[in-house]
Amino acid sequence: MGRLFLIHLEGKIYSCKHCHTHLALSDDILSRTFHCRHGKAYLFNKVVNVTTGSNEERLMMTGMHTVADIFCVGCGSIVGWKYEAAYEKSQKYKEGKFILERFKVTGPDGSQYSLSHEFHVGGSDADDV
Repeated sequence: MGRLFLIHLEGKIYSCKHCHTHLALSDDILSRTFHCRHGKAYLFNKVVNVTTGSNEERLMMTGMHTVADIFCVGCGSIVGWKYEAAYEKSQKYKEGKFILERFKVTGPDGSQYSLSHEFHVGGSDADDV
């Protein structure tokens, strides 16, 4: 394996909770209203320092989507997923966007989010049906 080149972000950043690799800027959040199996998640327009896994079809609360898990390049932890395709017309805005799960990242203020005991609360997008 060669040398790892990381993108260093300036400003209010979200980073991997395991290795503190920069992942996204607070300014790139499109929505804070998403939920996943483990609690809250944020939809981002852009993330950095991740690799994308294989595409797979997932049936979510908002319909069928083609998604790929995203992994931190620093430590290999799964930090969220990327929406590759949405089949419902109303969900097309998600295509090419990224989800970071809150409990897998450190926030801009240095806070670490704990695993939520509120999962499966209505309106969840990431929970499998």
